[in-house]
Amino acid sequence: MAPRFAPLALIPALLLGGCAASVAAPDPGGDTPTPTAAGFPLTLENCGTTVTVPSAPQRVVTIKSTSTEMMLALGLGDRIVGTAFPDGPVPARWADAAAGIPTLAPKLPNEETVLDARPDLVYAGWESAFTPDAAGARDELAALGVASYVQPAACQSAGQPAKLDFEEVFREIREAGQLFGVPDAASALVEEQRTQLAGIRTAPGSPTALWWSSGTDTPYVGAGIGAPAMLLEAAGLANIAGDVDATWTPLGWEPIIAADPDVIVLVDADWNTAQHKIDYLNGNPATAAMTAVREGRYLVVPFAASEAGVRSVEAAASLAEQYAALQDGASQG
Repeated sequence: MAPRFAPLALIPALLLGGCAASVAAPDPGGDTPTPTAAGFPLTLENCGTTVTVPSAPQRVVTIKSTSTEMMLALGLGDRIVGTAFPDGPVPARWADAAAGIPTLAPKLPNEETVLDARPDLVYAGWESAFTPDAAGARDELAALGVASYVQPAACQSAGQPAKLDFEEVFREIREAGQLFGVPDAASALVEEQRTQLAGIRTAPGSPTALWWSSGTDTPYVGAGIGAPAMLLEAAGLANIAGDVDATWTPLGWEPIIAADPDVIVLVDADWNTAQHKIDYLNGNPATAAMTAVREGRYLVVPFAASEAGVRSVEAAASLAEQYAALQDGASQG
């Protein structure tokens, strides 16, 4: 039987359309939100680091897609002076705003590259971006007059949410609005996302799911407290690794095969595509016998939407829509 999964070329459309309307966000082709002076200087606690900015940052280096897309969703693409480590193309609605932004490095940039862009803030989707061997240690950047900020859901050293939920995602959007001096744009974005979240038609009966991020000999899967768990729950799917107190975790094939999940969520990345994962599952006799593999019951999430951020609601909506499409296909077959 041919695999029943959304063709990769259609994933942007799934994330942008379907029964749940896409999050509109501030129009990147329209007027840029005007930063407000109220609330500055601003001091925030971020991953155990105190961050103080005297005014809304105007020259920002972003690292990882979650930080870049947060700024684009808030209509702040013109403040990005360089980006690094993109996880994939930005959605079509932000493509024009992102087109002129230079890519400083395909992976983590070094400190010299970052400083050459003359930023007043480095905004990262991973806390590990701030090391002496990468963008620079946070205290060293601060000594040079460059503030740093990590997407709070990605905190590891301190401040990590006990279990990520959409209220925390919305709080982070508002905090980004506060940081960049555009609180009204952030509040509008949150309200639009709340509406979309409320409109998700969850999968009936809590079907079980494996969230497979990477790895083959030992799969690296979504566990019980991070973005994968949050997205699966919002789509009405029961995570087979949901009892693991981690964001992601290694999980051997033996327990996965024993669980025999109803569906497998495949994270699609340039370096480890959904099709590569399907080929592996079909080529391994042990995994090929799993029900989801035999029936081609796959859901696909682009890597850039698999980490917490402004695409989380639409990613959850897409999972629910893809599952409903599988059910419709099964009933018609």
